[in-house]
Amino acid sequence: MIYDVVMLIYMCMLCFLLMGMMFKYMLMLLMVMELLILSISLIMFLTLSFMNVEFYMIYYLVFSVCESVMGLMILIMIIRYYGNEYYFSMNLFKFM
Repeated sequence: MIYDVVMLIYMCMLCFLLMGMMFKYMLMLLMVMELLILSISLIMFLTLSFMNVEFYMIYYLVFSVCESVMGLMILIMIIRYYGNEYYFSMNLFKFM
């Protein structure tokens, strides 16, 4: 049990490291964020299963799906506006 929690915490830390290193393309950044959401959901499932309140996982999964849909929507908007997903060529102040 403790080994599982340590591995999940290690996975979260690895996701934050990858998020800091792989920000050249927007799609890679979204994939790392989804890996982070998956690891956080596994940690939540382990902790909530001991308290017998697994129904809170439904709320978390709904919000994570909404977050991923918004990320893909922004990615499609950026690709249509700029023509590529290269993160450094974007000036996000143009949207304001």
